[in-house]
Amino acid sequence: ISIISAYFIEYVLGHQPCNLCLIERIPYVLAIIILILNYKFKEDQIFYSVLLLLVFLFSFIISLYHLGIEQGLIDESSICLSSNKDLITKEEILNSLQEIRVSCKDVTFRVFDLSLTTYNIIISILMFLISVKIYFMNNYKKK
Repeated sequence: ISIISAYFIEYVLGHQPCNLCLIERIPYVLAIIILILNYKFKEDQIFYSVLLLLVFLFSFIISLYHLGIEQGLIDESSICLSSNKDLITKEEILNSLQEIRVSCKDVTFRVFDLSLTTYNIIISILMFLISVKIYFMNNYKKK
């Protein structure tokens, strides 16, 4: 739901994500891959639950960092400012100036006056706690 919502907000509603917003999508894609692998290889459930735990811990940390930038507590890093392009020709430089770059500190979309980063923190904490519970349930079954 998080990934579908992000793409809907970006492509249908027209809100451009910043670089950190794009990075915050990675844990959800990884979680989907881990869950598919877990479904296919059921004997390694403890391993997959640990992977999910780490993925959502990373998601929480990167979202908390992003919230700190949004709130002005942390300065924007080069991740927020870079476009990952090597500009060589005059045409490339002119084209890059026409691109819309969203700053990580600018919140372009809110739901109930909360940024999507705030919701990502809440979801990451919940998914982390669920992953911890699954880990302990699987670990208890093994004993």
